[in-house]
Amino acid sequence: MRLDAGAGRASRPCPGTISDTLSAGGGSDIIGRLIQPVLAETLGQQLLIRNVGGAAGTIGTAEVVRGRPDGQTLLLTSPNPIALIPSYRPSTPYRAEQLVPICMVANAPSVMMTPQTSGIRTMADLIARARAMPGGVPVVSTPGGQGHLALSAIERQERVQFNHIPFRGSGDAVLAMQQGTVVLMIAEANLVKQYGLHPIGVLAEQRPRDMPNAQTTREQGFDLSFGLWTGIFAPAGTPEPVLVRLETACQHTMTVPMVAEGMTRVGHAIEFRGRAAFTEFVRNEVTTYVRLLDDAGIRANN
Repeated sequence: MRLDAGAGRASRPCPGTISDTLSAGGGSDIIGRLIQPVLAETLGQQLLIRNVGGAAGTIGTAEVVRGRPDGQTLLLTSPNPIALIPSYRPSTPYRAEQLVPICMVANAPSVMMTPQTSGIRTMADLIARARAMPGGVPVVSTPGGQGHLALSAIERQERVQFNHIPFRGSGDAVLAMQQGTVVLMIAEANLVKQYGLHPIGVLAEQRPRDMPNAQTTREQGFDLSFGLWTGIFAPAGTPEPVLVRLETACQHTMTVPMVAEGMTRVGHAIEFRGRAAFTEFVRNEVTTYVRLLDDAGIRANN
């Protein structure tokens, strides 16, 4: 399938860009490189992926918000810079309303994971370690991200304190875990098998089918549930014909066997939502995160 390059085609010449808010090797980067060739072919134009990580994804997101609304500048990202950070940080250099949801392509649970050599096997082990080493347990925690939110909620509930260490992306964080710099991170589930890590808690309502022995955090007494979705956005003001064309291309891309097989291979479940459904989904996510932030006691000056 190749869309007619007439109606809804961007006014600027190729190539277009997809800005990914995670560094190379992160979850959305893997997804982006799987869908990029098919999406480009469907649109009939070249698409380049740019990794613009940092500040929990807000740097890359701000760049796209400032981009021309012509369909040539797209954003591939996850909940942090869209639903979470703007919900509590007034200094965020954009508002979620300055982006238009095009499509959601994947959704997976976040997993709390640790190196096999850490000696931590359960949430109870983690809390015991934190009590034995007040403020001394090094954990991956970028301010404003899902990991920061979850760990802050645990600190508040259990009256413990971790040593929060920020990283630009999951690739850098995994390397730090392998080197022993940190002992815990919260990230996409596929990293557990990819890097031989140990899952101590799945932040979901149910255990993943491919990780039946991994307990959820709720089973261990912590009401934490975060979906790690991935979606494509365009700057607000992008013309309707362009939005329709992008949505149609995205929907087709996720049905192509090569993409579906690749997503299965890397452990990312496809969950497609078109513009209307994704817009409503994001709106509900913002409401959920506002409540979770309040429950965790996280304020704008934190």
